[in-house]
Amino acid sequence: MDSTNFSDLERRLDSHYGPDDFSVLKKAYDFAKIAHEGQLRATGEPYFVHCFSVGLKLADLKLPSNVIAAGLLHDVPEDTTFTTEDIEKEFGPDIGSMVAAITKLGHVKYRGEQRYIENLRKMFVAMAEDVRVVFIKFADRMHNMETLYALPEHKRLRIAKEVLEIYAPIANRLGMGEYRGLFEDYAFKYIEPKEYGWTKHLLEERVKKFGPSLDRAMKHVSNELHRHSVGYVDIHGRVKHCYSLYRKLDKYKNDMSKVYDIVAMRVVVKDITDCYAVLGILHGIYTPLPGRIKDYIAQPKPNGYQSLHTTVFDESGSILEFQIRTQAMHEESEYGVAAHWRYKQGGTREERNVAWMEELARIQKELSANDFMAHLNELKLDMFRDRIFVFTPKGDVIDLPEDSTPIDMAYAIHTEIGNKVAQAKINGEIASLDRALKSGDMCELIIDKNRKSPNKDWLKFVKTRHARSKIRAALHGAQHGLLSSLWGKVKR
Repeated sequence: MDSTNFSDLERRLDSHYGPDDFSVLKKAYDFAKIAHEGQLRATGEPYFVHCFSVGLKLADLKLPSNVIAAGLLHDVPEDTTFTTEDIEKEFGPDIGSMVAAITKLGHVKYRGEQRYIENLRKMFVAMAEDVRVVFIKFADRMHNMETLYALPEHKRLRIAKEVLEIYAPIANRLGMGEYRGLFEDYAFKYIEPKEYGWTKHLLEERVKKFGPSLDRAMKHVSNELHRHSVGYVDIHGRVKHCYSLYRKLDKYKNDMSKVYDIVAMRVVVKDITDCYAVLGILHGIYTPLPGRIKDYIAQPKPNGYQSLHTTVFDESGSILEFQIRTQAMHEESEYGVAAHWRYKQGGTREERNVAWMEELARIQKELSANDFMAHLNELKLDMFRDRIFVFTPKGDVIDLPEDSTPIDMAYAIHTEIGNKVAQAKINGEIASLDRALKSGDMCELIIDKNRKSPNKDWLKFVKTRHARSKIRAALHGAQHGLLSSLWGKVKR
């Protein structure tokens, strides 16, 4: 049976796609199939199976037909006799430019440190120029992870580490929760197989235990929403990803009783008013746990995530977590930036760019090859780690890496504020300048206008590369100024 039948792709496409879309996709499908004829993958399958799988994943994201077509064609210039010029001639400049970007990017392979650095550089630059390239690269890497078993162990381990350190965090920054979770779980399986097996078993046991409570709750909630005339789009259960659970258990020293969201229920509704109506109904039929209500609609996460979360006791004493969101919020949560591209052809240059990616590309261009490798961990921490949002007294939102301090916040606002900050108030109380900020904190920075330069001890605890570089520059400038002053006195 042909596992690459064009009708399988057609079935993934809904009514938003018209005859022109099907025409370009059939043309790309035929072109790629002929181009890769006779080639085999490490799994023993025809090479085109991979290209077709990438196309299917992009179709599942409901991306425009030109992005899906570029996905079908993404390996043609690198692995066949056809060139990027041939692709552009056949399919036009937009599809041609995406395939060219993926081809330039190549496979991020470790062929000595210098080659690896250059590949990472290319990846960041390609992403900064057109975010659609990331979607194709993600789909490509996801299928590679699904078939990673076919590679030798040393290659499996290297690719898995790369996915965990680079791809999953980028997916997180782009708000693509489903891709982040899958990337992390695939990588976890190969990097720490014992821990993966243990966590997977825990998950399965918890699902067995809470399955009946979840089924009862779904029926109960559905009936109550009908009774209160609150319409809903969907009610379904969600099981936490393995790696996410493993990290949480590590944080709580393997105490399962502190992890409430292993199994959660999602209630998807039509609009924001209904979200809050559902929250009220849930609190009317169940007892909420104090301090476990989170309003990410009023205060979205820095990657755009929006939802209402509440944890409750049901009538049998079981603990259930609910996530309440609109359909648009649900798509944003699962697909992030990709959700904005659903069905949208082309887009403006501004839409194809993502600010933090441009910043990442700019930083890596400024660094020499050796500096880039030395700073890679800092770059990954700043750009890729989980983000928090902190408020200024005026209500401005500052987006920072997790565990940032008031000093990091000060430099994120302005260099002069960073250089002259003397004290901080967090949620109205005086706090030390090395205290880790949390999402939702209101932080007021108190400035000393007479301060000449930052404190060198700040370098011991600041978390962002930006703050660290600004502090070093200011200290260097102050030292240079002092030496000039002393030299002037000597001359006199």
